[in-house]
Amino acid sequence: MPQTIAAPVHYELVIKKSRFLACVQPMADRAGAQAVVAGLRAEHPGAAHVCWALLAGGQSAAVDDGEPSGTAGRPMLDVLRHQDLEGVLATVVRYFGGVKLGAGGLVRAYTDSVAQALLTAEKIAIIKQRTLACSVPYALEGTVRRELEASGATLGSVEHRDAVHIEFSVPADAADALAHRLNEACHGRLAWREQD
Repeated sequence: MPQTIAAPVHYELVIKKSRFLACVQPMADRAGAQAVVAGLRAEHPGAAHVCWALLAGGQSAAVDDGEPSGTAGRPMLDVLRHQDLEGVLATVVRYFGGVKLGAGGLVRAYTDSVAQALLTAEKIAIIKQRTLACSVPYALEGTVRRELEASGATLGSVEHRDAVHIEFSVPADAADALAHRLNEACHGRLAWREQD
């Protein structure tokens, strides 16, 4: 099951006088990731590289930022994938220490710095939600609310018009069963609505 992390986590790794400052944080899209990377470049003007990897649906990326191709961004992205994360950005700011690490050393350094940061991360399961909307007579509002509460659904908007219009979200894999229970509990007097 895919997960994200609750808050940014950091780790600093020093190898042969090179400093690797890693951060892994929640991130929804590439534009947000690029803004964070630009901020890091401004914050660390003396850094040799600001490498990053983003796992965010179709907006994923792996950037080596001048390191030999495939030695930074891709290994960082592999760590995120291996831990089944989604919606996260890993950045590593590298201050060069004067000693070349070689391709294998760079891969290990970038991989280890991200993996070590993730050891302290609080991971949260990503549960796909489905939003449903229905209308019921006023007399059945309490019945619907009780069913929603019992199933762990999240109540959204409730509008009192000619009938009670209720919108709610529920884990996608439980939506059909809940809809069936609501139909049964309301004895066919519940009408499903298209969401606006």
